[in-house]
Amino acid sequence: MPAFCTCGTELAPDSLFCHKCGKPQRDIPDYQPETPVVEPVPPAPPPETKSAANLDFRNPVAVRTAFTVALIATLLSPLMGILGVPLWAVAGYFAVLLYHRRTGFPLNVKAGMRMGWITGVLLFAFTTVVITINWLPTAARGGFGALFKQQIKNPNDPSAQELMKFLDTAPGMVTVLLTTLTALFVIITLLSMAGGALGAKWSSRSRS
Repeated sequence: MPAFCTCGTELAPDSLFCHKCGKPQRDIPDYQPETPVVEPVPPAPPPETKSAANLDFRNPVAVRTAFTVALIATLLSPLMGILGVPLWAVAGYFAVLLYHRRTGFPLNVKAGMRMGWITGVLLFAFTTVVITINWLPTAARGGFGALFKQQIKNPNDPSAQELMKFLDTAPGMVTVLLTTLTALFVIITLLSMAGGALGAKWSSRSRS
């Protein structure tokens, strides 16, 4: 059965409005646009604290810094005599300060000791080269063993005589050299690490 508007116009099937007068023919629900769901934005992470890069021989800045300080300390050691030994600790101290100045990275005591260790290893290498150059003429003249025999306080002691005989052999000389180099490595690296720890403490105190 056809439907009619109140104005008398026959309406087409399922008409929403009268095509003549425009009167609505049925209730139309108000259109409510969907509110888009906005996901909360996660807060930005706090800025990372600037920290020291890995302090090892793969760190080019650390190696260059330690190389420079170790070379200067090695060149100064013969001029300072007995004071050349404390200079190894001073080298570790200044290596930390110079690294901090170049990079701006704060160094704690552990990082300072690592920086001092790198400096100590390079110091040992340079010192070994210097010692080899100085001792090479003595070793060529066969007086290398006599150099160690002079350190024996009681040469008449039977055990001391056995030691002197051992020093005259090739294995004896190699043993003495390895023992001397090992002790030198331990002393240099420990002193440089101690200086590096002091340098790290001083740099952290100056920042505060």
